[in-house]
Formats: sequence, C-alpha cells, structure tokens
Amino acid sequence: MARKKSINEEALPLPWATLHILLSLTDGPKHGYAIMGRVEELSDGAVSMGPGTLYGSIKRMLADRLIEEVSGPADGDERRRYYQLTAPGEAACAAEVARLNRLLRHATVRRWASPAPRRA
Repeated sequence: MARKKSINEEALPLPWATLHILLSLTDGPKHGYAIMGRVEELSDGAVSMGPGTLYGSIKRMLADRLIEEVSGPADGDERRRYYQLTAPGEAACAAEVARLNRLLRHATVRRWASPAPRRA
C-alpha cells in the first residue's frame, strides 16, 4: 500500500547542499563561513562546501523560505549575514531525514542484514 505524501515530502529529495545547510542550522543561526565549517564537522570532513555552492544554495533557500536572514549578535561583525531555519525549513529537513532513514532501513533489511552467500 502506497504511503500518502505529506506536503513537505513533495519537494523531496532535497539537493545534498540544501540538506547539509539545513542540518547545520538546526542548532541555531550562523553566518556563511560558520555554515561551511559546521557542514564539514557534521560530515566528519567528507563534505567541504565552497562559497559558490553555499551562497547559490542560500539564495534559493531564501527564495523558497526554508531559511531567513536574521540579525547577528550585537558584538558581531555587522558585515556578516546570519541565517536561521524557518518552520518550513525545519519541516523539510525533518521530512528528508525521515525519508533517508526509511531508505536506509529498507536497504539494511533487504541487502545488508545478513551476509551474502559466498561463492565457491
């Protein structure tokens, strides 16, 4: 039986850069350089996002209202732009993580749950 898609799942799968940026913002607002660092940290160094990818993604995410620009700390550099998740951004992130968890669960159950038979 097919599962009914939620509104948030209609845009899935999210582009990898979008997902990484959303995940980097789950613990609070950040400026671009901090987002790049957090993405690298969350991926254990496997993902290194350059400025072109980051700011192109941010531009699309702002237009899609997944993130919004906010004021930075009072003692921060006023030239930096800070971004935070919006409610739709948080919902999209949660929906994508749930989709990936389902995929991983099915892959594990069907393929890697037991060792493949050895060929002689």
